[in-house]
Amino acid sequence: MSETETVPATGRVGVMLPRDLPVQDVLPYARRAEELGFDQIWVVEDLGFRGGLAQAGPVLASTTHITVGIGILPAGARNVCFTAMELATLAQLYPGRLIAGIGHGMPDWMRQAGSWPASPLTLLKEYTTALRLLMSGEPGPKDGRYVRCEGVVLTEIPDIVPPVILGVRGPKSQAAAGEVADGLLLAEPAGPAYIASSLRHMDAPADVRRLEIVAYDNAAVDDDEDAAVNRVREGLSAIGEPDWAPHIAPLPFATELHAHRAACADAQEFARTMPAAWIRELSIVGTPGQARAAINARHAAGATSVVLAPAGPDALAALGSLARALDPGR
Repeated sequence: MSETETVPATGRVGVMLPRDLPVQDVLPYARRAEELGFDQIWVVEDLGFRGGLAQAGPVLASTTHITVGIGILPAGARNVCFTAMELATLAQLYPGRLIAGIGHGMPDWMRQAGSWPASPLTLLKEYTTALRLLMSGEPGPKDGRYVRCEGVVLTEIPDIVPPVILGVRGPKSQAAAGEVADGLLLAEPAGPAYIASSLRHMDAPADVRRLEIVAYDNAAVDDDEDAAVNRVREGLSAIGEPDWAPHIAPLPFATELHAHRAACADAQEFARTMPAAWIRELSIVGTPGQARAAINARHAAGATSVVLAPAGPDALAALGSLARALDPGR
């Protein structure tokens, strides 16, 4: 990043717009998140659900100041020139309110869609480099292995170019975020140990505030701590699977977690019987004060934004309880 780029403030708290939220609740949810004082709302693009760009536009239009993050747009799904045009248009219309998350996507989904390259990391580096140049009004870079946009120039560019951050896991992909992007999106669970480990992989500068480090976490806030813990169990059922190994490796109880997962008949039993102490480390749960402390711990570990993914059957109703974890002095 150049020395003239703005250093973002730290300590932001966002909320995720669930991928399966009933369509009639999408815009009321966004407006309510803004009313409650959340700094950001993140829309999700998962195969078979809703498109990230298609959600971001109406959410921006129906709110006034909340930042909208897109997490994530798979690089293999869209031509980079047209992605740059879409993002630049949103950034022109809603200056300073957009963050673009890019990733290589979930391998199984991308293979199913016929968009998984032989070298996902090469694609991601080429794509991110080109996207940032195009949105800045610079000519597209020399054609690469996957991305071909040499000499393309956007004439409509925003005054405030949105940050492009990479939603990836694993050391090599996270190192790429430090090389070619404006930051990193860490999908849940993203506890303090995982955040710190990821920043080491990025070889991040001492002043990590120059980067956007966004941490997603399953969240439930309740005056009854046990009720909050139990509400997030289902959302943690997949963490014992191989794809989640980078999240588990930095934990002090990693060996015990793997052994517990191996002893369980299925993911549901694993989540149902996981010790509460592990759940507190792997999510943001408990009373408002406990949840606020968990958020602060993630900020202290290097996250510039902590994004709460509401747990439970009624996400719209959960917004009010999650907002109780916001710092009352904000």
